[in-house]
Amino acid sequence: MDTVSSQLPNAKREQEAILRLAPYVVGRARRGVVGRSPYARSLRAAIAAASSNPDRQTVLISGEPGLEKDNIAALVHFGSRGRRSLLIRIDASLLPADGGELFQASIWGPALLSCLGKGTLLIDRLDAARPELRPLLVALAVNGNWPGGTAAIGARVIFTAESPVPELDGLVQRIRVPPLRVRRQDLGDWIRYDVRQISRKLGWTRPPEVPEVVVKRLQGHDFANNLRELDVIVERALQQASSQEAIGEPAVLPEDVFWTSSLPSLHRFEIWRWKPQLRNLMRAPWLWNGLLFGLMSWLFVAVNLALWLGPQERIHNGVLNLFWAWWWPLILLGFPLVGRLWCSFCPFMVWGEIGQRLATTLGWKPRPWPRGNTDRWASPTLAAGFAGILLWEELGNLENTAWLSSCLLLAITAGAVVGSLLFEKRFWCRYLCPVGGMNGLMAKLSVLELRAEAGTCSGSCSSFACFKGGPAEGEGLSSAGCPLGTHPAHLNDNRNCVLCLTCAQACPHRSVQLRLRPPAADLQRRMTAPDGEKLLLLVLFGGVMLHHWEPWLGWLQWAPQSLQEGPLLPRMGIGMIALGAPLLVASWWSKPWLYGLLPLVWALLLARHLPMGMGEAGRLLQVSLWPWLGEQAGNLPSWSADPHVIAYCQSAVLMLGTLWSLVILRRLLGRQQELVLASGLALSTAILGRWLIAA
Repeated sequence: MDTVSSQLPNAKREQEAILRLAPYVVGRARRGVVGRSPYARSLRAAIAAASSNPDRQTVLISGEPGLEKDNIAALVHFGSRGRRSLLIRIDASLLPADGGELFQASIWGPALLSCLGKGTLLIDRLDAARPELRPLLVALAVNGNWPGGTAAIGARVIFTAESPVPELDGLVQRIRVPPLRVRRQDLGDWIRYDVRQISRKLGWTRPPEVPEVVVKRLQGHDFANNLRELDVIVERALQQASSQEAIGEPAVLPEDVFWTSSLPSLHRFEIWRWKPQLRNLMRAPWLWNGLLFGLMSWLFVAVNLALWLGPQERIHNGVLNLFWAWWWPLILLGFPLVGRLWCSFCPFMVWGEIGQRLATTLGWKPRPWPRGNTDRWASPTLAAGFAGILLWEELGNLENTAWLSSCLLLAITAGAVVGSLLFEKRFWCRYLCPVGGMNGLMAKLSVLELRAEAGTCSGSCSSFACFKGGPAEGEGLSSAGCPLGTHPAHLNDNRNCVLCLTCAQACPHRSVQLRLRPPAADLQRRMTAPDGEKLLLLVLFGGVMLHHWEPWLGWLQWAPQSLQEGPLLPRMGIGMIALGAPLLVASWWSKPWLYGLLPLVWALLLARHLPMGMGEAGRLLQVSLWPWLGEQAGNLPSWSADPHVIAYCQSAVLMLGTLWSLVILRRLLGRQQELVLASGLALSTAILGRWLIAA
């Protein structure tokens, strides 16, 4: 009985201590370390080492804001032998200069340290503490001394900080938490973890799948607030998905519900804000419908008839002259200015869409686009298709054979029609069209971009008619949605925007903006390159080497006299060697700086087509009327540049492309040692290209 009575005061004191510490107690860790990257494994090892430390050494957990450093501290505590003791959290930024309740008794009870015993004290945000308080907290952790205490504390101390704390150098055990932007490999695991947790809160029966395209897009985001920002993005995405009645509990989360704050767009000029009347004109449906279906569709038919029925030589066929001497130089000159604009009224797409509409009217329903990372197989297929076109062009002498040029046009049109019948919208244009692939790659150089404000779209829009399609809403017009299936607020570059302005027509909130920007603004160090896209870049350079194969392959004994005449196998062998040389040399490079050569490849292609553009384009009238006037057509007005002027322009273009590439490489690599190697490669490529073109 006496023993029981003697224990009552101790039990009462323990109860009072628990009540005193209750507002500060951390009951459990919110979650473990997610991910399989080396960073995640290293962090788990550091936590395990701190938890098993027999001396209960003070720990300093450092890292950027939003990394849940307090949760890391909880993992250390609950992974240790003292896990049954209390863990309390104190925000150092809220403590007064003398430490307040931490060191001193108050009306609420005794000092917190006197109640903690053998527990763990987490002092959060040590670097934000008052300057007078920091020495006291450091002395507490290092020596166990605290003002007003009669003895050293028995508690373990864990600090967190967002900036360096030099006072603790060499005195504590450190755990550095890496930011989310360097752990992009773990991003998919983090997203799926958040989806599972939040789905459970929403009462969903099973968490939806997260497509790889979402993970890939979010990997291009910097996450300034790290995990805290990611949690907000995922929770907002699931809340938005649950509010869409048509979706209910989605099996797969749609891409459109994920919103990230866009990076600051510096040095942009909004054209439509400058000229609002231009916006109204460009949004007019009659403009695009008349241009596409009233003009381009039948003009394409007339072009093919002229190629089949007219003269076969370029010097006598105006349509062939128009294609090779006008279209190719102008489309290349247009890439830095208007990007992929040609694709908005491309006749291949027009007839593909006509076929899709006719089939839909008859009851045919195209399938949705394949889920997953379509670029993984589509981009190499696209590069192979363009390589085949370049090889066909040289072996078949398409520049001087009208009917073969028409066969090429009809083959691409057939692909567009079949692709439009199999899949919705313009699947062919986005993933498989060789010309569209080149246009999308070169559009990254453009000074023009079409974007939407992510904040306006996520906060004000629920229909997403800009890319899904839907009826008219407000000032928005009815539309079928973005033909490439892309939300303008999700665009990271110009690759998947054809400037058709469908999104601007459908948007009722004026979120879509047409802006001028610095050239090649898409080529940044943090850009995300689609799988296989670099292959197309190498194929384009291979096309230049294929067209000028004689100077560097003509010495081979088995080399033919021409790629247009003679046995097929030697011609095809030389052609494949010339075309595939850049692929053999550089296809294994996964370096993003390969994109730094894009302006140089553009310059090489333009220099390759300048002789026809400057030498033959001015004879269009003579060539077009030759079938009717014969020799008399030679008396009509014409223009042709001097060969020396053409050579000068070629050199100027290559010099511009080289300097442009060096600027881009500097942007992509900074001051890294690779910059010297990459710059040397760019200069060597420019010299090689100029030699090939001049030879």
